[in-house]
Amino acid sequence: MNAEFFAALEQLEKEKGISVDYMLERVGQALIAAYKKMNDGMTDNVYVETDRVKKEIRLFVRKTVVDDVYEPYEELSLEEAREYKKNAMLGDVIDIDIPPKSFGRIAAQSAKQVIIQGIREAEHGMVLSEFESKEHEILNATVSRVDPRTGNVILEMISQGEKTEAVLTAGEQVRSETLKEGERVKVYVIEVRRGTRGPQVMISRTHPGLVKRLFELEVPEIHDGIVEVKSIAREAGNRTKIAVWSQDENVDPIGACVGTRGARVGNIVDELGGEKIDIIKWSEDMAQFVSAALAPADVISATMQPDGKSCRVIVPDDQLSLAIGKEGQNARLAAKLTGCKIDIAPASQAEPAVSEPETEAPAEDAQEAE
Repeated sequence: MNAEFFAALEQLEKEKGISVDYMLERVGQALIAAYKKMNDGMTDNVYVETDRVKKEIRLFVRKTVVDDVYEPYEELSLEEAREYKKNAMLGDVIDIDIPPKSFGRIAAQSAKQVIIQGIREAEHGMVLSEFESKEHEILNATVSRVDPRTGNVILEMISQGEKTEAVLTAGEQVRSETLKEGERVKVYVIEVRRGTRGPQVMISRTHPGLVKRLFELEVPEIHDGIVEVKSIAREAGNRTKIAVWSQDENVDPIGACVGTRGARVGNIVDELGGEKIDIIKWSEDMAQFVSAALAPADVISATMQPDGKSCRVIVPDDQLSLAIGKEGQNARLAAKLTGCKIDIAPASQAEPAVSEPETEAPAEDAQEAE
C-alpha cells in the first residue's frame, strides 16, 4: 500500500510539478489532524516520519513512562510501557506506532480534505510564481466573458502552460474599445497578488507600460538597448507621447521607432486601436526637449525659468491652438512627458526673454504617427 502511495505521489510530481517532499509534508499534517480528530484532547506529541527509500510512513505518539498517569494522552504506566518495550523504565520516552488503517471514516475524510487542499495550494503557488515573473510584461489573453452590468471583462491567460483568469476592469479599458467574447487581446500586467481563490493578476490596457512593451517588441534597437525609452505620457485611446534617445550616434532613435514606411509604429497604432503616437527625441537640454515635446506644433523659442521646473514657450500665432491641443491635451501630455510646467504664448504677445538663452527646436526632433 505504501509503495503504491509513493508511486502516486511521484506521478503527481511528473504531471503537475508538485514535489513529493511537499506532498509528504501535507500527508503528515493530514495524518496528525485525522488522529487528533479521533482523540479529542490530544496535544502536540503526535509525530510522522517518512522514508522515501523504504517507502514508509510512520505515525506515532510519544509518551513518558510514569508511576501514576494523570495525562493519558502524554503519559503511560510502566506496565503499559512494557507492552511496547520489555525493559522499559520510569522516565523513559516510548514511541507508540499508530496504524493509519485504524482511523475512523470521519477522520479519514478529514485527512483526505487536507491532502486535496495541499494539492490546490501547490497548484496556486505554481501559477502565482509563473505570473509573478510576468509583472510589467505583456501577455496575450482571450476574452472569456463580458459583464454587462459592470462593464468588466473576464480574460483567460496562459503562460508557460499555467492558466488563470483575470478581470480587466472598466477603468483599465480603453473607452473607444469594445471587447467581445473570443477576441484575443494584449494586456499589461501591473501586479500579481496572492488571493484566497488563487493568484489575482491586475491587468490594464491603459497603462503607459503597455506602449513601452509594444515598442520593445516591434523595435529591435529598443530590445537590444541601443535606443532607450526615456519617458512616456499617455491618454489611452487618444494620444501618446514617447521620448526616445540613442546611445549610438549613428542610429536615429525616431527613425528606428517609425520603421520603414512607418511599419513599426503602424503595427503599434493598430494594436492600440488607432491611438495617435508622437515620437519625441529626448534631450538633456530641457528647453529643447520641451520644444520637441509640443509636436506637431512649431516652436519659435523655449526659455527655462529660474526655478528650473517651468518653461516659457513662444509659438507662431497660427500654431497656438495646435500647441495647446484639443481640450489642452497636447500641452498636458508634453508637460507629463518632460516633467516641466509649460507656459505657451503666441509670438504677438511675447515679451522679451529675461532668463536663460532661448533654444530653438529642430524640426526633425519629433514625428507624429497617425
